Amino acid sequence: MRRIDAMDDVMAGLEALCDADPRLRDVRAVAGDVPLRRVEPGFASLVSIIVSQQVSRASADAIFRRLATLVQPMTPQVLAGASDDLFREAGLSRPKQKTLRAVAGAFAQDGFDLDAACRLDAEQAIARMTGLHGIGPWTAEVYLLFASGHPDVFPAGDVALQSAVGHAFAIDPRPSARALAAIAESWRPWRGVAARLFWAYYREMKGRDALPPAVKPEIAAR
Repeated sequence: MRRIDAMDDVMAGLEALCDADPRLRDVRAVAGDVPLRRVEPGFASLVSIIVSQQVSRASADAIFRRLATLVQPMTPQVLAGASDDLFREAGLSRPKQKTLRAVAGAFAQDGFDLDAACRLDAEQAIARMTGLHGIGPWTAEVYLLFASGHPDVFPAGDVALQSAVGHAFAIDPRPSARALAAIAESWRPWRGVAARLFWAYYREMKGRDALPPAVKPEIAAR
């Protein structure tokens, strides 16, 4: 499995995708720069992605900064022992408090191996991660794409990707998650690069980025 660790990997994926699906040549021409979009792998990045679920980038950044200040170091053992007051001070909702405790416990007490999960193929990796309480497909997919550099993950439930593919291929209304997942099947084993391509297309289409909140623009631009 070739990880998406450098721009050379992105470029190789784009070339392979455009050869396999000539429609993507026009998409690539419109998209322009297709950034690497990577964050540091590990437990802290997973926590950041959990924090960013269903909130704006500004809110996610503020909450995670407070949490990182209160929980030092950001390890499963330290987070598992955090008090309710600490979580409230960080600004975390009760469902996210429950999720973070469960995930920290899975790492600290049950020996959950995140690196091993990320070495599996896309479906197996997502299934392994979503077995943790509070980790849904979006959280698993975002981690696998941006922290692990998994080459073959395509978050078909992402509204920006649905909009971008719908616009590029003149599909109106935009494809559903199920329909988009079916379209993306032809982009194996480079679905992770296809997702980056269509996020870049969306940026040009809408004049704004659609990065998940946990992915910082300055890191994504590497």
